Amino acid sequence: MIAVTGHLYCADESEAEVVRAHLPEHMRLTKQEPGCLKFEVEQVDPLTWSVDERFADRDSFEAHKARAGGSDWGRATAGIDRNFDVSEL
Repeated sequence: MIAVTGHLYCADESEAEVVRAHLPEHMRLTKQEPGCLKFEVEQVDPLTWSVDERFADRDSFEAHKARAGGSDWGRATAGIDRNFDVSEL
């Protein structure tokens, strides 16, 4: 199993608005991916979101990264700071 935990940090309110606008669809699509066991993203303050993800294996995690990177979410949030730890359980 692959675990991803960490935070997404917006520099300002305009970046936060981009996250709020695109996050619901990103979450919906991710939760439908084969091998996605858990995908929680919660706003913890006006500019920060916590991330807690679980994927069944390395292949499902890599497929998620490929899909997300090429999605509207990936393009819209590419410049937003992320600090994630990825570990194999």
